Amino acid sequence: MLANGAKLGYKVPGGSESTYTDLPGLKEVPDLGVEKERVENTELTAKNKQYEYGIGDLGELTYKFKYENKSETSPYRVMRKYADDNTLLDFEETMADGTKTHFSGQVSVKRTGGAVNAAVEFELKIAVNSDFATVDPA
Repeated sequence: MLANGAKLGYKVPGGSESTYTDLPGLKEVPDLGVEKERVENTELTAKNKQYEYGIGDLGELTYKFKYENKSETSPYRVMRKYADDNTLLDFEETMADGTKTHFSGQVSVKRTGGAVNAAVEFELKIAVNSDFATVDPA
């Protein structure tokens, strides 16, 4: 499956909006999932080391967007305001096949540099603050 058609939407938890507002201009989605930490837990009588999985670190997700800042509703401007206010947001990532992933987090925004014949982008980094909840397509 191609990444084409993927979307990222947001809403403020407990806000008046019950639906997610899509952020236009999405160019790249990050890897998504949990890698649990491998913990060594060997008994003294064991011949070899033994391991089990501990908790995961969801870390930070980086989404890349087309840079555009022409209006108050531009994703760059909207997300920059939430970053400045340290607002916790709910997110919904939707893949082309209809798979949705819900999670919460705080954002930071960085505009990337540019050069001749190179597009300027902005990166939306999300410090994940919840578990991932996946909704499979019907």
